[in-house]
Amino acid sequence: MSIFSIGVSGLNSAQTVLATTSTNISNVYTPGYNRQLPQLSESIAGGGVQVANIERQFNQFVSNQLNRSNSVAGGLSSYHTQVSQIDNLMADREAGLAPLMRNFFSALEDVVASPADPAARQGVLGAAETLSGQFRAFDGYLSDMQRSLGGQIKDQVTQINNSTEQIAKLNREISLAKAKTGEAPNGLLNQRDQLVAELSQRVDARLTIQDGDTYNLSLSNGLSLVSGSNSFKLEAMRSSEEASRIVVGYRDGSGNLLEFADTTFREGELGGLMTFRRETLDRTQNQLGQLAVSLAVAFNQQHAEGVDLYGETGGDFFAIGQPVSFSNGQNRGDASLSASYDPAALDSLTASDYDVSWTAAAGYSVIRRDIGTSVDANYDEGNGTLSFAGMSVQVSGTPADGDRFVVQPTRRAAGQMASSLTDPARIAAGQPVDGSGSGDNRNALKLQALQTRSVVGGQATLNQSYAAMVSDVGNRTNIAAANLAVQQGLNEQLRGIQQAESGVNLDEEAANLIRYQQFYQANAKVIEIGAAVLDTLLGIRA
Repeated sequence: MSIFSIGVSGLNSAQTVLATTSTNISNVYTPGYNRQLPQLSESIAGGGVQVANIERQFNQFVSNQLNRSNSVAGGLSSYHTQVSQIDNLMADREAGLAPLMRNFFSALEDVVASPADPAARQGVLGAAETLSGQFRAFDGYLSDMQRSLGGQIKDQVTQINNSTEQIAKLNREISLAKAKTGEAPNGLLNQRDQLVAELSQRVDARLTIQDGDTYNLSLSNGLSLVSGSNSFKLEAMRSSEEASRIVVGYRDGSGNLLEFADTTFREGELGGLMTFRRETLDRTQNQLGQLAVSLAVAFNQQHAEGVDLYGETGGDFFAIGQPVSFSNGQNRGDASLSASYDPAALDSLTASDYDVSWTAAAGYSVIRRDIGTSVDANYDEGNGTLSFAGMSVQVSGTPADGDRFVVQPTRRAAGQMASSLTDPARIAAGQPVDGSGSGDNRNALKLQALQTRSVVGGQATLNQSYAAMVSDVGNRTNIAAANLAVQQGLNEQLRGIQQAESGVNLDEEAANLIRYQQFYQANAKVIEIGAAVLDTLLGIRA
C-alpha cells in the first residue's frame, strides 16, 4: 500500500472519529442517547487504518435494572400522588367530619337543656344538615376521584399501546438495517431502548432478547405485549362486575378480549393507579359509608323510641343510601340481588365488598373481598332472602350454575345521606310514658349518648371510627412517601452507574476532539510528504 493510500485511510478514519465525537457532543442532552465509541483496526490489506465499528456504550444488565427500578418508582409515585389528595382532604381540621359531628351532638345538648325551645331544635336541624352535606361532599370528592381514575387508566393504556407499537416497528427496522448494512443502527437502538424505558415507567413489562437483537416484551402474567414485529393491545373496558368501573383488558392474536383483574398490575404508573383504587380509594369510600350508615341507623332507631312535640312517635331523622349490588356481565341466569340494611344485625356491617356466587351443588356462597374469607350467610328459600354482614339481600329471578354477583354494603351510602326533618317540632326529644312525655328530654339524652356508644361495627364510637379512617389514610400516605424516597435514591444510583458507562462526558469528548484533530493533521502531513517525495522522484527522472 502506498504512502498516499495510508494517509488517505488515516484521513477517512479521522473524519469518522471526529464525526462520532461531534455526534456525542451534540446529543449530550438527548434522552436515551448512548455514547458512541469508534473502534479502529489495521487495514486488512496491510498498512493504513480503518474504522472497524462504531460501538454503542450500552450495558443491558444495568439498563434492565434501571427499567425495573423505574417501574417500581412509577407505581409508588402514581400511588403517592393520589393518596395525598385524600390525606389532605380528610386531615383538614376545619373541613373534616370530626368537628361537624361534635357540633351536631353539642346542638343536642341545647335540646336536652330546653326540650321545647324552638331555637335549640332548629340548631339541631341546622347542624344535621351541615353534617349530612359534608358526608355528601366527601363522598362526591371520592366519587370524582373514581371517575378521574377511569380516565387516567384510559390514558395510560393509550400510551402503553403507542409504545409497544413503536417498539415492534423498530424491531423490524433494526433487523432490516442490520441485514442491509451488516452494522448496528445505533440511532434506532437508542430509540428502542428509550421506548422500553418509558414503557417500564408505565407498566411492569418484562424484557427478553431474541436472536441477540429482537426485543420481546410481556406482562407479569406472561402475556405478550411485543413479539418481534407484532404488538398486542391493551384495552380500557368496562368491568363485567361493575359497569361503571374502568378496567384493563387484553386483545390477543385471535381478536379475543380478555379482562384482567386489577391485581394483574402492581408496578408502573398503571399499577400505582390500580393499587390506589383497590387498596385505598375503595376502602376509604366504604369506611366513610359505614360511618354514615352507623350514625344514621343508630340515630333513627333511637329517635323512633321517642315522641315529638305533637305527641307522635319519632320518624327517620336521617336518610341514607342503601347497599348496591351488581350481576356479573357473564352470568347466564336472570337472577339479580337487591340489598338493604338489617338494623338488628348492624354490628356485623363492615367496610368490605362481598363476592356472592351460586352453584347447583353448594347454593350461595359469600366471600369477604378485603380479606378473602368465607362469610356465614343464611338463605331463606321461602322468601328468597340471603342474610349476611348486617344486610338482607333479596334474590329475584333464577341463577345459573357459576353465576356471580358483587354486593357493596356502604359504597354509596354517604353520597345519599340527608337530614329528613324540616319541622323542628318533629324532633322526638321526649320519651313516652303513659301517653305523655312529648315535652321532656329523656330521649334527647339517649340520642346524645350515641356519641360515646360503640355504634360502628359494635367496636368503635363515631369519633374513634373517623379518627381511625384518617389515621389509616395518613399512614398509607407516609409509607408511600418513605418508599418512594428510597426508590428514587436507588434510581439515582442506577442512573449514575448507567451514565458513567453510557453517558456523554463533555470534558472527555473535548479532549478527544483535540486528539482526533491532531490525528487528522498528522495524516494530512503524511499525504503532503508523499506528494513531496513523488515530486522529487519525478524531478530526478526528468
